[in-house]
Amino acid sequence: MRIAMVSEHASPLAALGGPDAGGQNVYVARLADLLASRGHEVSVYTRRDDPDLPDTVPLPSGAVVEHVRAGPARPIPKDDIYAYVPDLAARLERAWRRRRPDVVHAHFWMSGLAALPAARAAGVPVVQTYHALGTVKRRHQGAADTSPAERAGAEREIADGCARILATCTDEVRELGLMGVGPDRCSVVPCGVDTAHFSSRGRIALEPGRRERYRLLAVGRLVPRKGFDLAVRALTRLPQTELVVAGGPPADGLLKDPEAARLLTLARRLRVADRLVLLGAVPHEEVPALIRSADLVLCTPAYEPFGIVPLEAMACGVPVVATAVGGHLDSVADGETGLLVPPGDASALAEAVRTLLDSPGLLRSYGRAGRFRAVDRFTWERVADGVERVYARVATPVPVPSGAPR
Repeated sequence: MRIAMVSEHASPLAALGGPDAGGQNVYVARLADLLASRGHEVSVYTRRDDPDLPDTVPLPSGAVVEHVRAGPARPIPKDDIYAYVPDLAARLERAWRRRRPDVVHAHFWMSGLAALPAARAAGVPVVQTYHALGTVKRRHQGAADTSPAERAGAEREIADGCARILATCTDEVRELGLMGVGPDRCSVVPCGVDTAHFSSRGRIALEPGRRERYRLLAVGRLVPRKGFDLAVRALTRLPQTELVVAGGPPADGLLKDPEAARLLTLARRLRVADRLVLLGAVPHEEVPALIRSADLVLCTPAYEPFGIVPLEAMACGVPVVATAVGGHLDSVADGETGLLVPPGDASALAEAVRTLLDSPGLLRSYGRAGRFRAVDRFTWERVADGVERVYARVATPVPVPSGAPR
C-alpha cells in the first residue's frame, strides 16, 4: 500500500522536548518506520523549517520524509502555521497528482485541513488523527489558548470530510460525540511504547528503610498543561520525598525557561525547593534508566489527549499515579498498574502516592502488572496492526488494467 502521512509541525526527525515536539513526533516516526518495514511505501510530509534541509530524507526503515515549502523556512510557533495551510495543500495536491497514494493519514487538525482538498483532487481517502482537540484545549486553557479562532470549526469540517477518524483513546470518541461526530465514524487505536527500549531490566524494588528519600519522577514537555505544579504542591504532604522533573530545554537553559522559573518560584514559596530537581532535557537513550530509578512516576496534566509517559513507566515496571483524564483512562489500570486521581487535586495526589510508598508489596505488584499490560496491549506492533486495519477499510485499490499482473 502507498501511504502518505501529513504531519505539518511534528516531524519524525525533530528532537523531542521542545514546546511543539513531543508525543505526536514519536507516534508518526514509529508508525512510519513499522509500516515501511512491513513492505508499505510510506512518505511523511512535514513543513520545511530550515533552508538547508534536503527535500527528501530517507529513513533506515525505507520510509521517507518530504520537506514541504509552506511559509518561512525557519521554526515558527505551531499556531502560526495556520496561515500557510493553503500553500501546504497546494503542494500536497501537486505531489499526489504526480504519484497518487492509496491512503492519506493526517496528523493534527492543520494537517487534515491541508490534506483534505489535496486528497479530494487526487481521489484519495483521508484518515484523520487529531492528537488533540481544540474544543478540549479551549475548555481547559480559556483565554490562554493561542489556537486560531477557526480551529473548532475546522476540526468539525475535517470530521465531515475524512473517510475515518482514528482516535487514540475512548475519551476522544466521547469528546468527538460532543462535537456531533458519531462513534460509528471513529476507530480507536492507542499510542504505543517500545517495550525493548523501555524495559524493566535493572529495576530495583523499593526496600523499606534503605532509602534516604523516595523518588517521584515526572517526564514531559515543560509547559503549564502538563501539571507539574500539582506534583510540586503534593510535595508539601510528602516528607522524605523528592520530585525529579525531566523535560524542557537543556539544563543550561532552564534559568531562562518561563515554566521552569514558575515551578522553582512555587517550590520556594512552599518551602520544598530543596526536594525539587529540574533536569532539563534528557537524551532518549537515558530515559529508561531514569524511569527505573524512580519509586513512582507521576503524570499530572489537567487534560491529556493520550500520554505516552504512563506507557513508558509501565513498560519499565514502575507504577504510575496519574490524573483521571483523556488517554490515562485507557492506559493506566486503576488499582492494578497504578492509581488514578482527580485532576487538580494535590491532596488526592499526595494520598495516592503515600498509599503506594507505604506498601512495597503493592508497588512491586503494580510494577509487574504494568510491564505485562504494556507488552500485552501497547506495543508499536499492536498499534501498526490496528492502523493497517483502518487503512484497509477506507483505501480504494488503484484499478489494474485487464491482463496486467496483480
